[in-house]
Amino acid sequence: MLGRRRWTGVAAGGLLLLAVVSCGTEEPPATSAAAAPTTTTAPSAVVPQTIASAPATPEVPPVTTTASPAPTKADCPYPDSGFDCDFQHRFAAVQAYVGKRPGTVGVVVRDRKTGAVWRNDHADDSTWTASTIKLAMVVDLLTRDRAGSVKLSSRDRELIDAMLHSSDDDAATALWTKYSGADHQEFNAAFPRYGLTSVKAIPGFSKVFPYWGFQKCTAADLDRLMAYVLDKLPAEDRALIVDRMRAVAANQQWGVWGAGKAARPGAKAGWSEEEGGWVMNSVGFVGPGERYTLAIMNNLRGKGGYDEGKATDTEVARLIFAGRF
Repeated sequence: MLGRRRWTGVAAGGLLLLAVVSCGTEEPPATSAAAAPTTTTAPSAVVPQTIASAPATPEVPPVTTTASPAPTKADCPYPDSGFDCDFQHRFAAVQAYVGKRPGTVGVVVRDRKTGAVWRNDHADDSTWTASTIKLAMVVDLLTRDRAGSVKLSSRDRELIDAMLHSSDDDAATALWTKYSGADHQEFNAAFPRYGLTSVKAIPGFSKVFPYWGFQKCTAADLDRLMAYVLDKLPAEDRALIVDRMRAVAANQQWGVWGAGKAARPGAKAGWSEEEGGWVMNSVGFVGPGERYTLAIMNNLRGKGGYDEGKATDTEVARLIFAGRF
């Protein structure tokens, strides 16, 4: 709150009454027999009194305001993050919130304009990817098609749309089967180039190995993947993915979607009940020009389910971005 101080000058005036002196004729003293002619004394002139000038009214000093001091590094909880103090307090609120929620939550926020990145203490936890891996599959398929190593059919492109729009599992399986190669390694060999440097296929859960449905990575991996889409893909491929992510079906409108309509979010969600419990993940972008990216990986660890995880991820996005746009 700005402090305000006002000084008020009060004029003091002194009023002197004018004293008026009244005069009359004076009886002359008695004289001897030869009396001198009688004279009349002229009336004394009224002497005007000088009225003292009132002291000048003191000049009223201007109203001054005392601005609140600018926040210092000591006032901001993450001074080395590169984000402004408001964002830093939002990150602190996220940390307090997720600390009370079921399981663990990895969070990474990136400002693509300044290069600032904030990550919490679970950002490097290896977590089941669920359907977020489909975004990496799309990136790889578009990249291979542009390089001429594969030729995507119109049906393939319909399946890509289905993976992005409604997170269609059958579409993902069809594309994995067709384009993963004889040893099923084509996708996994490419994933690190798109930022998934710690991705790992997990054996023992499917007849085909590796398989898109059983992979683990970190929130930091998903952050790098989203940055790759926005900063390194050719413009046409970037636009295709951004447009689809902004128009996802209702089953993916949570997590990053919690930033609010004004943020114009785009998201790819992933959710599944895995060994160890539910995972609820969301990665995407918000803000003008897709300035900010957000990656959330929520491992419920058997302490909650779909609804709890969905609520947690959505509130994380709201805490960070609501009211910023």
